[in-house]
Amino acid sequence: MTAPPNDSNRLFVIEKQGLIRIFNVGNSSLATFLDLRHLVSTIGERGLLGMAFDAQYATNRQFYVFYTDQTGDIVIARYLRNAANANVADPAGTSLLTIEHSANTNHNGGMLAFGIDGCLYASVGDGGGSGDLNNNAQTLTSRLGKILRLNPYTGSACNIATNPFFFSNAPEIWSIGLRNPWRFSFDRVTNDLYIADVGQDAREEINVSPTPNAGRGLNYGWRLMEGFLCFNPSTNCNQGGLTLPVLDYPHLNNACSVTGGYVYRGSAAPALRGTYFYADFCAAFVRSFRYQNGQAISQFEWPFLSRGGITSFGEDAQGELYLMTQGGSLFKIVPN
Repeated sequence: MTAPPNDSNRLFVIEKQGLIRIFNVGNSSLATFLDLRHLVSTIGERGLLGMAFDAQYATNRQFYVFYTDQTGDIVIARYLRNAANANVADPAGTSLLTIEHSANTNHNGGMLAFGIDGCLYASVGDGGGSGDLNNNAQTLTSRLGKILRLNPYTGSACNIATNPFFFSNAPEIWSIGLRNPWRFSFDRVTNDLYIADVGQDAREEINVSPTPNAGRGLNYGWRLMEGFLCFNPSTNCNQGGLTLPVLDYPHLNNACSVTGGYVYRGSAAPALRGTYFYADFCAAFVRSFRYQNGQAISQFEWPFLSRGGITSFGEDAQGELYLMTQGGSLFKIVPN
């Protein structure tokens, strides 16, 4: 779920099958903004997975989507809001980047977000399967297992001279060493980058990369490491040059898959400003921490927010937080 800049009346919810729905806060009505079901494969973890509005959306009408096409490949495309009707998008889009991903249905990534530099950031999983057998996340000729930094008009590398891997065959790469980043976000006040990366069988992790570099050129470790543990090799892995998570947690009490959220910057709960929220899809918990001096402090669990199948968090134009479940529910997080 996301919202256009400065739009306090509408929330845009994307559905895995390929629909983008508008929820009108004022009258609780639903409307279809864009239907991409004819383009999208939904097998396994595939689907319509991400959406981001251009900062100048009010005037240029541009927004972006991340989906898996009928062959399973990842597509990042630009669309336009209809010029005459703000509640409808033009059906024809412009494909900016396609990434081959047909071998496996899992680990697609799927998050899109704009940085303060005006570049479009995208998270891409390692290609799926188990254990990243092709070592895609550590390979600079592959866009898999990465955070990409794109020019939103061309789909090529954004400000290529400042992209850390501009010399490679995939100059869009911004960060490497990720398994299935689900999801990432920028703190709208500090611009720090938070990435929740789904683990293999042992650990789930959250990485925080402070501004101004916010992930530039960092190697988050997969498949060498899973969280703070060695993975391949299983012992004595070389941690030199790797950026370790600020927090990881084990697969205990049904925990299996982290769902990344946002740093709260709303006004409904002022005491929570600066607090990052995340969840686990299987264990059904919602937890939070504050990032300070490279550490995750003030860690807390929120039992009243606990519910099964939390697929994503959302942030509206005012910085208020929401969470969504696989069962089809959208919840707003408010003070009790």
